Amino acid sequence: MKFASLIFAPVLLCAQSPVTDWPQFRGPNGSGISRDAGTPDEVGPDKNVIWKTALPPGHSSPVLAGSRVFVTAADGEALFTFCLDRATGKILWRREAPRPRKEGFQKTNSPAAPSPAADGDSVFVFFGDFGILAYGKDGNERWRLPLGPFNNQNGHGSSPLVVGDLVVLICDQDTNSYLIAVDKKSGKVRWKVDRAGITRGYATPGVFRPAKGPAQLIVSGSYQLASYALATGEKLWWVNGMAWQVKGVPLIDGDTIYVNTWEAGGDFETPPNVDAWETVAAKYDANKDGKLTPEEAKPIFRRGFNDYDLNKDGVLDAEEWEFYNRLRTATNNLLAIRPTGRGDLTDKVTWRYRKSLPNIPSPLLYGGTLFLVKDGGIVTTIDPKSGAVLKQGRVPGATEQFWSSPVGAAGKVYLLSQGCKLAVLKAEPQWEVLRVNDLDDECFATPALADNSIYLRTRHHLYRFGQK
Repeated sequence: MKFASLIFAPVLLCAQSPVTDWPQFRGPNGSGISRDAGTPDEVGPDKNVIWKTALPPGHSSPVLAGSRVFVTAADGEALFTFCLDRATGKILWRREAPRPRKEGFQKTNSPAAPSPAADGDSVFVFFGDFGILAYGKDGNERWRLPLGPFNNQNGHGSSPLVVGDLVVLICDQDTNSYLIAVDKKSGKVRWKVDRAGITRGYATPGVFRPAKGPAQLIVSGSYQLASYALATGEKLWWVNGMAWQVKGVPLIDGDTIYVNTWEAGGDFETPPNVDAWETVAAKYDANKDGKLTPEEAKPIFRRGFNDYDLNKDGVLDAEEWEFYNRLRTATNNLLAIRPTGRGDLTDKVTWRYRKSLPNIPSPLLYGGTLFLVKDGGIVTTIDPKSGAVLKQGRVPGATEQFWSSPVGAAGKVYLLSQGCKLAVLKAEPQWEVLRVNDLDDECFATPALADNSIYLRTRHHLYRFGQK
């Protein structure tokens, strides 16, 4: 069904603080924090609605720059970038992206999952089925950079990032992962670095500016957290001992970096033993061709053979067995590190915490406390200095899956579940629930906080909530 616009114009706008932008996924440097003091507690389909605009579905989160709001969407077979007026919600323009292929994705994902990034002059969008596109704020296409095809079993989730004169994107996948930086004015590749040994990933990078030395990109990946020089792509340092799938955004607070990684299979206190390829091949490779067919591998894999056949050629080779081996020894954890020096900094980690970790949502560092939200509505607060648990409990009325990351403003933490239950917590170590709002829809995107308002995307609408 093709998109039809339905716009509710405001009757009375809220009093606004000076305009601040929310220029990328999860706001400035992925922090998830707004300095607004008047963000509302109570919202709903007919409560504190400044405007409400019908949009096709998509999992990308809204970003704000200047007078514009940007999102992407999938309308039937077409992929679109939408630009809306920030004050009224009116759709100013939409542009269709080329779609030369249709790559697979998990049913809870979307071909329009990565969020845009904007700098006030241009907006940059990424679709796994095409690559990167740049538009001026009035919708004129400035450049396009085809990328791929990609080999990511669950589809894409990594969002682009604008830093200075660069657009940066993580392209982690089952094979041939890389990190790329593009000139934001011309679309020409400035640098591209391979990420050997890194597989399936959906993270967005953060920017670390140490007191001494070059600005760094902090990149979460399977098994490893790594730093790259922003200007050149040179790998500077790394920390091993991470999950085998990564989704979260690094949190950067002064000289400390916090990263959460979790995926099923990484909770072993003592990782299971896995035989070397030579041992496995000697035992199961009946035709001695150096590969395992599904039939030969049956004694090993009762199911899931295709998950380990990374290049999808119908057999497992030594490299793919090593992927399986590493997957079995992956480590789920939330860590803190103050990086100094170069090379392997695994032994320099300040602390690690391994229990009750989120799958998709990134942590939130707000008011001197780390907030985690896990599926089932389980909220954990952590002391950022020691990694000690301060409080853990469940949010009544929001006990489902969480794809959205928590955000904070006005002394409150906002948690949005898949069933569009927006829980509002008091942002304190011993948090308490102030309210749980029901938007009666489905939600995957992370809200944007600005203008004393909540810009919140459901499956069917983009809302701006604020006190009128």
